[in-house]
Amino acid sequence: MNPLNPKKLLLTKWTAVTPQAKQKHFLVSRVIQPDLPNDPIENVEIEAVFSKATQVIAWRVLQDDGVWRQGWL
Repeated sequence: MNPLNPKKLLLTKWTAVTPQAKQKHFLVSRVIQPDLPNDPIENVEIEAVFSKATQVIAWRVLQDDGVWRQGWL
């Protein structure tokens, strides 16, 4: 997998490997900026396509192929 850049994650599509409550496809709806401008980005907000429910996760979790796959599969 290509290395992810947190600044380029906005509006990327993701598929959960193990869906919960019929939520399988997600979109990165917001990259959460740190309080201090020199601090690294740590979290993103993802939105379920089906239910529009949102949750905040650490962006590095998206690199785990056992949990997330890039794109809508």
